Amino acid sequence: MENNYLIPANANRGKLIMGFFRPIDFIIFGVGAGTTLLLLLLLQNYMTNIGVAIVTILPVLVTGFLVIPVPNQHNVLVFLTNFYRFYFVNRKRYYWRGWCNKYDEETSRKQ
Repeated sequence: MENNYLIPANANRGKLIMGFFRPIDFIIFGVGAGTTLLLLLLLQNYMTNIGVAIVTILPVLVTGFLVIPVPNQHNVLVFLTNFYRFYFVNRKRYYWRGWCNKYDEETSRKQ
């Protein structure tokens, strides 16, 4: 093997906790779980109402959904961040230039 190096696709997974999670992921999920626990303690007398029960469990469900690993991305939070940055923050406009543009203009004139 002369100058042929095999770099594994998951080389950055060694930097993650259990190969999937960043420290901020645990912090986000911990805040959601703590908020749910606090709401459970505060609203335990009102748990017979289904709406209160859903609102109480909602923080841990939302934060759990954000830190679920997703294929080809790190997790849902990273996917949403990349989506936001690509479409709303770093939106670039590419202009068609070069020989293809000239060829396209010539063919459109002939017709």
